[in-house]
Amino acid sequence: MALKIAMIGAGSIGFTRRLMRDILSVPELTDTTFALMDVSEQNLDMVAQLCRRDIAANDLPAQVTTSTDRRTVITDADYIICTIRQGGLQAFQTDIDIPLKYGVDQCVGDTLSAGGIMYAQRTIPALLEICRDIREVAKPGALFLNYSNPMAMNTWACNLYGGVPTIGLCHGVQGAHWQITRAVEQWAKREGMLPEDATLHRRDVDVVFAGINHQTWCVQAKWRDIDLIPRLYELMSAVEQFQQTEKVRLDVLKRFGYYSTESNGHLSEYLPWYRKRPEEIGQWIDLSNWINGETGGYLRVCTESRNWFETDFPNWLAEEPPSFTQATRSEEHGSYIIEARETGRIYRGHFNVVNHGHITNLPDGCVIEIPGYVDRTGINMPVIGELSLACAATCSASVRVQQMGMEAAVHGDVTLLKQAMLHDPLVGAVCNPEEVWQLTDEMLVAQAQWLPQYHNEIEAAKKRLVQAERNGTRVQLSETHGAARLKTKSVEEMAVDKAAARADAAASDKGKMTRVAAGH
Repeated sequence: MALKIAMIGAGSIGFTRRLMRDILSVPELTDTTFALMDVSEQNLDMVAQLCRRDIAANDLPAQVTTSTDRRTVITDADYIICTIRQGGLQAFQTDIDIPLKYGVDQCVGDTLSAGGIMYAQRTIPALLEICRDIREVAKPGALFLNYSNPMAMNTWACNLYGGVPTIGLCHGVQGAHWQITRAVEQWAKREGMLPEDATLHRRDVDVVFAGINHQTWCVQAKWRDIDLIPRLYELMSAVEQFQQTEKVRLDVLKRFGYYSTESNGHLSEYLPWYRKRPEEIGQWIDLSNWINGETGGYLRVCTESRNWFETDFPNWLAEEPPSFTQATRSEEHGSYIIEARETGRIYRGHFNVVNHGHITNLPDGCVIEIPGYVDRTGINMPVIGELSLACAATCSASVRVQQMGMEAAVHGDVTLLKQAMLHDPLVGAVCNPEEVWQLTDEMLVAQAQWLPQYHNEIEAAKKRLVQAERNGTRVQLSETHGAARLKTKSVEEMAVDKAAARADAAASDKGKMTRVAAGH
């Protein structure tokens, strides 16, 4: 099966090598051609060198080609995988720092809240250009697999306006599934239902998650035909680590009755209750891992990883290449979808797709995350039915923000963009309307170079900011680094533990980085 897989944003440190390794662990896919594209020729070249070395070390016929021209790599592609971060770390910095001046304290800022909404404004125009190329030069029926956040808004735009079948992929469900499995294992041993030396795999616990990306709820969970949902709070809160690291998730589970897929830090910024008062943020988060709620935590680890990779690259080339085996294959959905479509082996995973009556109390047309099955016939998604009212209400609020943010990004509509900000759960809990209007203008001006659809609006935004300053009506800003912000380590500080720095930089799932943030 001589496939061509285009990887857009291939300068990504972790994702490109990880996904390529996963795909090449499938015997039928070992002669795949990977066409890598990135706007940074330097990043692209470094990743390509590593990929070619890994392929040669595993004695496989696969090939790697590179180009900074997107259309070239998409031409005749069977699959297109997107991992872009539009605007890179420079834009990401403003996603965190500007809202913080208005009291909006984000951990990640790439899915919802002010950072996520602006991330969509930068990313959606780029994705629609990718979709245009797919329609025009990819193989007929080519599937677009999107890993780029904000997942729901991006996938929504590609399906509605891009004219390309697009599936959004995230690993949040797998992480939550493992957590539930761990809690079940501990409980079962305590109750004498498992021997002390037994270990459960997540395959042993049957689950169904449903909702929207990063707000997907465990609506079914069974082990040995025992319904775990009624006792899930008891099981999860009994795990000592979760008591420390998952305080927001446990509190939501206690009040809603359902466990959310997303990490403590992520979930805290999608809701209006946990990050609106700086003096209270500390009681809901934990700083042993950025993903538990650190202010700007994801920005910090991405910055550290990029700086380390660029400095340490010669050592990456010198290290022992990884083996491509089923045992080392990750749980990222991408390779399994391709394998199932090409070989007919059935794969079940949770995917981000357009809602066509699959969740009956969320709007049709929005992007939901539910379980589906893949085989030669394609990706098949069953009907889930209704979410509980509390889960549906939380998702619905976010869906409408996503819809406004997506439409604003497509049409360059400043009013709609500001209304999306106004209705965002966290922004709305912290800011009054005038603050939201000024915050949005400031972010438009700061990110103008990545916002072509707002070209005619940037000067007006600048004038509004200047006029407010002259009139004395400019809103007061906070002088803060955040309620729980840690210092970004220098390369010299990271060099104290080179092995850990290299492992963290190579991780495609930055949520699995477990180093305590020492030295900050």
